[in-house]
Amino acid sequence: MTAGSVEQPRHHAAGGWQPAASATLHCLTGCAIGEVLGMVIGTALSLHNAATVVLSVLLAFLFGYALTMRGVLRAGVGLRRALRVALAADTVSIAVMETVDNLIMVVVPGALDAGLANWLFWGSLVFSLAIAFVVTVPVNKWMIGRGLGHAVVHEYHHH
Repeated sequence: MTAGSVEQPRHHAAGGWQPAASATLHCLTGCAIGEVLGMVIGTALSLHNAATVVLSVLLAFLFGYALTMRGVLRAGVGLRRALRVALAADTVSIAVMETVDNLIMVVVPGALDAGLANWLFWGSLVFSLAIAFVVTVPVNKWMIGRGLGHAVVHEYHHH
């Protein structure tokens, strides 16, 4: 192994649906926290839709990586290595999830402009995250089956 590389675990080679759904649920948690916070902040501050989406995406990545790093750091891994593990584990999953859910939020007429007190805003946000989950599960299944994505972090989780 070279310095800075992330060791590939061997026990996830099968890459079934359960590990994929679990990895996607983990991703959804971080994405949802960042996404909801970004949408709430952007909407409350009356930011332009593009600025709200950018803020949501940035916060989704931040919270997604932070949740992964928390578990890896608890396993006794140093900060720099934990960041590398989180980047390897979550980048593709978060990117897919964020692309899908923000695309839905943008194309649902009036969703971003509806305001925090409107059911259209919250309904669209929940719907977009649910669809993003469904789309991301097969991506994670494919990646885990190849020792990529969430497979690189599984060895640090103590369920």
